[in-house]
Amino acid sequence: MTDKKLTKGNIALAEGAIQAGCRYYFGYPITPQNDIPEYLARELPKHGGTFIPAESEIASINMVLGAGASGARAMTSSSGPGISLMQEGLSYLAGSDIPGLVVNIMRCGPGLGGISPTQGDYMQAVHGGGHGDYRNIVLAPASVQEMFDLTIKGFELADRYRMMSIILADAMVGQFQEPCRLTPDHPVVMPDKPWALKGRDGKKPKLLKSLYLGPGEQEQHNLELKKKYDEVRANEVLCEEFRLDDADLMIVAFGTPSRISKTAIRMAKEEGLKIGLLRPITLFPFPEQQVYRHSERIKKILVVEMNTGQMLYDVKINAHKDAKLSFYGRPGGGIPFPDEVLAEIKKALE
Repeated sequence: MTDKKLTKGNIALAEGAIQAGCRYYFGYPITPQNDIPEYLARELPKHGGTFIPAESEIASINMVLGAGASGARAMTSSSGPGISLMQEGLSYLAGSDIPGLVVNIMRCGPGLGGISPTQGDYMQAVHGGGHGDYRNIVLAPASVQEMFDLTIKGFELADRYRMMSIILADAMVGQFQEPCRLTPDHPVVMPDKPWALKGRDGKKPKLLKSLYLGPGEQEQHNLELKKKYDEVRANEVLCEEFRLDDADLMIVAFGTPSRISKTAIRMAKEEGLKIGLLRPITLFPFPEQQVYRHSERIKKILVVEMNTGQMLYDVKINAHKDAKLSFYGRPGGGIPFPDEVLAEIKKALE
């Protein structure tokens, strides 16, 4: 059995990036993700990597674009306001088919907000905060171990599909400590990148761009992007299904609320209530078929989030038409407690 080490979520993520082969980090400080650049500033050079403290988040994401275009594994990390500044760059990366990783350790907003945990950035990450017809892969860890494992997976998926991966974690997951296996659970895949810009080699020059001005060129490019996103939808859905086989009500939650909901489910079991949990691990691709399949039988759904109902939108459009949805949200730094979730379970069952 592999030894585990008590590790903070942000540190596990940073170490996962190094072991995934990330050798370029560009970032600008903001709480509550500062453990990530602090760790990488110390450790990345030991592995032959480059750490650059950028002058802004706008600079950070554009440096990721440049490093990614050369074929390197590159990343940046930030929180709400900083991620907002990166949206133009994310759209350019998507339009240029350049892979990379962006980490958002979510803090509350809107505006400057505060440093308390939230899930208020779901819509921005999942449905594309920038301009144009594009999507990003979005992974939502709910444990320190997943902060490590999903960072490696995020890089692998980004390279596989030549698109950006986003790690979307609330500040609770980033800051708490748990035993964590700090070694990959599979050999890390480092694919060839024949498309990368690595200088003239006597062959036809390579070009990566997001500007298409010829007749019909932009439409064709967008259709090719859609084809890629449909492939991601078909092949890369990840979710956890917990006690759903005989459930009378299904909770849908991700990140920290999913952990709190599990405690509420155990409390409900002691009272003879049959409750299950569907936890999306990939927010894009969203587990659309799983939501529909379970809601065909389980007609009552409770969505629990640390916002005012952002994932609720995706659950609504994918649930069976006869399913009855309830919602419990704690926005702006509020954290749901298990007894509160249990009370909402009982309301929904009525």
